[in-house]
Amino acid sequence: MKVAALQMVSSPSVDANLQAARALLTQAAEQGAELAVLPEYFCLLGQRDTDKLAVQEAPGHGPIQDHLAACARELGLWIVGGTLPLSTAQADRVTNSSLVWSPAGDWVSRYDKIHLFCFDNGRERYDESRVLEAGRQPACFDLPSRDGHTWRIGLSVCYDLRFPELYRAYARDGAHLMLVPSAFTYTTGEAHWSLLLRARAVENLAFVVAPAQGGVHENGRHTWGHSLVVDPWGEVLAEQAQGPGVVLAELDWATLQRCRAQLPALSHRVL
Repeated sequence: MKVAALQMVSSPSVDANLQAARALLTQAAEQGAELAVLPEYFCLLGQRDTDKLAVQEAPGHGPIQDHLAACARELGLWIVGGTLPLSTAQADRVTNSSLVWSPAGDWVSRYDKIHLFCFDNGRERYDESRVLEAGRQPACFDLPSRDGHTWRIGLSVCYDLRFPELYRAYARDGAHLMLVPSAFTYTTGEAHWSLLLRARAVENLAFVVAPAQGGVHENGRHTWGHSLVVDPWGEVLAEQAQGPGVVLAELDWATLQRCRAQLPALSHRVL
């Protein structure tokens, strides 16, 4: 199954970001991708954390959701919409939600980011809990691929990557592929991004697809990028360092099964 991790350098303009996402999705479809995954905050990287509140949507409909549903339908793609802000019962809180659309344009799954990023090294300060409401539940979906296999896919977002228990839960649930749309800072990405992604792939004997924000944004933030695809043995199949682009890779079902047969670690779990 051919997959595409879409790397962006999103701006404070939702309209501009949707146009950029559409161009990358079109490119992915033209190159034969069956599944395309956008990065975290693909629709908005604003000047302030609270900018998310102004573009929040009710679950199910809104300009951002409608745009991605139309893209999925028109391009014949499975699309994972990175993340977008969905309304909650609190006016000053939104969820950071990863939504999935089928090639028919149907909304098939939702995952709300569980772990909220907090970082302060004296120069950079982030605290997502000021605006975001944390999710509570993991979420998987099944993708019947043109390769004849049904891929079970686990959803996660960015900072979740540091909590291996989430990915082990997906492995217990039979996941073959795990998605990690992200907006890692340059500082944390340079130190830990590839290391953590490869670890999640190896310990769960699963493919990992991680699209990212990658570049210098209008708000001055510098994201690490390095969108990549990792196989169950920890090998990086495709990667792009910085700037917008489509990172394509073939996920081979036989490779997945061979790795799990040669090293049956998942059957040796005691916890």
